[in-house]
Amino acid sequence: MKFGAHMSTSGGVWKALERGRSIDCDVVQLFVKNNMQWFGKPFPPEALQSFANERAAGILACVFGHAGYLINLGGPDSPNRERSIISLIQEIQLATELGLPFLVLHPGAHLGTGEAAGIKQIVRGLDEVFATTNTSTVRIALENTAGQGTYLGGKLKHLSAIFEGVEQPERLGVCLDTAHFFAAGYDIRTPKGWDTAIREVGSLIGLKHILAFHLNDSKTDLGSRVDRHEHIGEGKIGKNAFRHIVNDGRFKKHPGCLETQKSEDLHEDVRNLAILRSLEKLED
Repeated sequence: MKFGAHMSTSGGVWKALERGRSIDCDVVQLFVKNNMQWFGKPFPPEALQSFANERAAGILACVFGHAGYLINLGGPDSPNRERSIISLIQEIQLATELGLPFLVLHPGAHLGTGEAAGIKQIVRGLDEVFATTNTSTVRIALENTAGQGTYLGGKLKHLSAIFEGVEQPERLGVCLDTAHFFAAGYDIRTPKGWDTAIREVGSLIGLKHILAFHLNDSKTDLGSRVDRHEHIGEGKIGKNAFRHIVNDGRFKKHPGCLETQKSEDLHEDVRNLAILRSLEKLED
């Protein structure tokens, strides 16, 4: 895999790339706007130029985005769902300006209406978003979730149903999170367990649709359905499990991105990246 981490855009969107390059990331994930606000401002020309300059100067294999956390396409019709649709449309437009290939998106929560109703709403919302952004090449990478509360995506069949329902499935992909897999009940600690999970992805969705991985250990137990990330080797998944994950030959060129807590000096990312790379080198 190509390793990297989510980076802050504080000080300017191009700063995420500077930060990633400073600790030898191969890939960088970023928010295209404040992740806890519905809407952002358009990028000024100088910001876009600085971002382009950083892309041209660096050796980053992949830079991609993550959609804001307020967006929920799965709930019943409401002002917040309408804001979610408009917010995602704007994020795709911003990602297009930056030249990003895809945005990772949590599928959404049904908020008590049930799985079938929630999936129907997600499909309807994505159809509207894709129709409005039909000139963009930016894809949406649906992320598997821990299945916490009424969140959809804890079962891979949820993601499969969305693929089957949308009018433009070519605009979709998936991003697989190791901590979410584990908390949702997929025991990926052994090579057999990992392969079982990936085979299910292949059967229901297709391996060609896997665009990226989030490499996170889990603070919570197998099947807890609680989403809490931990540093590599310090959680319930354990360091040894990441050896067969990062050495899966099917994903040699895929982005593997950390989403663990960090300080301003990024020393935690440095340590986690070193662990991942050491596991890759130790594989027979």
